[in-house]
Amino acid sequence: MLRKRPQVGTVAVVAHRRKSLGGGLDELRRLLADEGVEELLWYEVPKSKKAPKKVRKALKEGARLLLVWGGDGMVQRCVDAAAGSEVTVGIIPAGTANMFAGNLGIPEDLPEAVRIAFHGRDRKLDLGKVNGEHFAVMAGVGFDAEMIKDADRGLKDRMGRAAYFWTGLRHVRGELVPMKIKVDGTKWFEGEASCVLFGNVGTITGGIEAFDDARPDDGWLEVGVTTAKGPIQWARTLGRMSVSRSDSSPFVRMTRARKITVKLGAPMAYELDGGAKGTVTELRAEVVPGGLTLRVPEPDGPEAQDAPE
Repeated sequence: MLRKRPQVGTVAVVAHRRKSLGGGLDELRRLLADEGVEELLWYEVPKSKKAPKKVRKALKEGARLLLVWGGDGMVQRCVDAAAGSEVTVGIIPAGTANMFAGNLGIPEDLPEAVRIAFHGRDRKLDLGKVNGEHFAVMAGVGFDAEMIKDADRGLKDRMGRAAYFWTGLRHVRGELVPMKIKVDGTKWFEGEASCVLFGNVGTITGGIEAFDDARPDDGWLEVGVTTAKGPIQWARTLGRMSVSRSDSSPFVRMTRARKITVKLGAPMAYELDGGAKGTVTELRAEVVPGGLTLRVPEPDGPEAQDAPE
């Protein structure tokens, strides 16, 4: 049994009040009381875009542990505000997909997520940064972003994760767009493509294992460009990704980089961590090594001694 940590100091909760997990925010309050939290800052927001202001307020109030209640969009907004600070972040995965939490072994179980937030280990993780805004899981432009934008229009609330597949079917006929991609200052791709992805972890929207070699603490971003067009090519691409490495598809090209520039021949939608962000004709992405301290589960088994910090 893990020993209880010493008093953690001021704990802040930033919660999306429309998201639910377990017994809801009332149960979260009880669990925090059980942990002996005495200095608690509590903020509820109706939309994730209002969360950064609360995070900055919590940091000014001296929060040492920041608990984020919500899905990946909420986590992304909070991470962007907390990046580079000394606060430790704990995730309570109360959203639809919970990609970041899932990649790090944080379950959709309220008591266990709280236990990890207080008694797990601290891990320094990289973040990505696109056009000045941080992300934790992935960023994308093109097909992926269009699919997410449609799913954001209330469909996720009604259909859950299936919303991504439903809207994806509507965009497989999308046109290819001319683009130029530089990685670490060198031209890497020039041609027509339907989607560009940057990944910090392996599993992305819809549970797709897109980046087989991704690690969120290796100082790199994974980069993938897809030239698939139409239902048949997209079916081949997604089918290949589901049974083997993503880069084995003839319609996928992959690399890794620390800095990436994408110039588009026409405006395209882009997204961060499953949240639609608008349209652009240029993206500038970079990795932010060790940009976030996250409380994660203790590793199990003999590999625990060698687990990266």
